[in-house]
Amino acid sequence: MKLPSRIMEDAVTEFSRLPGIGKKTALRLVLHLMQEDASRVGQMAESLQRLKTELRYCKRCFNIAEDDLCSICMGRNRQHQMICVVESLRDLLAIENTQQYQGVYHILGGVISPVEGVGPEQLHITELIDRLPGLESPELILALNPDIEGDTTAFYIHAQIKKAGLDVRITSIARGISFGGELEYTDEITLARSLAARMPYQRNSDS
Repeated sequence: MKLPSRIMEDAVTEFSRLPGIGKKTALRLVLHLMQEDASRVGQMAESLQRLKTELRYCKRCFNIAEDDLCSICMGRNRQHQMICVVESLRDLLAIENTQQYQGVYHILGGVISPVEGVGPEQLHITELIDRLPGLESPELILALNPDIEGDTTAFYIHAQIKKAGLDVRITSIARGISFGGELEYTDEITLARSLAARMPYQRNSDS
């Protein structure tokens, strides 16, 4: 894409590196920013910079936080004995948007996938197991995507808890989400119902 300025070309290149942003969309964004006031663009640049300099991962659940613990883990009205296990921050946000869940979370940072070279040691599974002792009547809600990788990860977590001899109620969200679907793209009503209708964990016979 030939542009009249190298500065514009560099800006378009940077925007096009974002997920779902092609060269044409990146150019539209750059042209829009060029029409904005310098102060507005400066505010945007500052906000982006603060994403990297002021945010961190919660030491307990690996959610995004501004302090050592995220706002959910520090919430007094949360049911801390109820831990919803999700693959990513996007899944956490999808569940939070239902406004029906009052427990806390644990973000694994991915799922077990031998094809992609991802093993359990690369996920936050050990940290999850370490959270369970000391909780009164804990419940672990396995809210992983209903696919082979998600089921494999759920089974591994279940096996590790049993191996550790921990008395934990392990449930999984109901199959209102079709096999192969993704939590983050599930509508809020379906996701809320799947959480409410969660069942004792059983390994999917298809996986």
